[in-house]
Amino acid sequence: MEPQRSDEALMLAYQAGDAAAFEELYGRWRGRLFRYLVHQCRSDALAQEFYQDIWLKVVGARAHYQVAAKFSTWLFRIAHNRLIDHWRGAKATEALSSYDDDEDDPPADQRPELAAPMHELPDRLLERRDLAERLAAAIADLPAAQRETFLLAEEGEMTLEEIAAATGTGRETAKSRLRYALAKLRQELKEWQ
Repeated sequence: MEPQRSDEALMLAYQAGDAAAFEELYGRWRGRLFRYLVHQCRSDALAQEFYQDIWLKVVGARAHYQVAAKFSTWLFRIAHNRLIDHWRGAKATEALSSYDDDEDDPPADQRPELAAPMHELPDRLLERRDLAERLAAAIADLPAAQRETFLLAEEGEMTLEEIAAATGTGRETAKSRLRYALAKLRQELKEWQ
């Protein structure tokens, strides 16, 4: 069995013409990137648009790609910049429109699982769904900078240093934002603990 190649090695292989390397890289990051975008812009339609734009930028940048940071840092930096560009060009109220998960649902393979396996009792399924909805609402209620930092840590599995690099802030700023976000989420979800 062949050892799993790093994201950076896959991107370099894609740069050299290995299309399968890109498919593997895309498979690793598509769900996390999409969930990050949905939580950030609270619109499935906008998230889909940004998602496509970001992957097109990755494809377009392959010829010039250099390993200067982890691939995830580079990918989420592209996502961060795309969101900033959007918010600069739109009114804040339009960019932060309410999230309606009944409209423009993403494909099933790109949605986070909100329910327990089917073999569990219905009351457990309902409890988990309620918790997932409460968690999504609590994340949406976080201030934008804290929400982004939390999502980069959770969805992007990034370290504080990587979050700081992706958002153009200092490590201590990222650390503070994450700490405040976690404290607010704990407070909001204390009844579930």
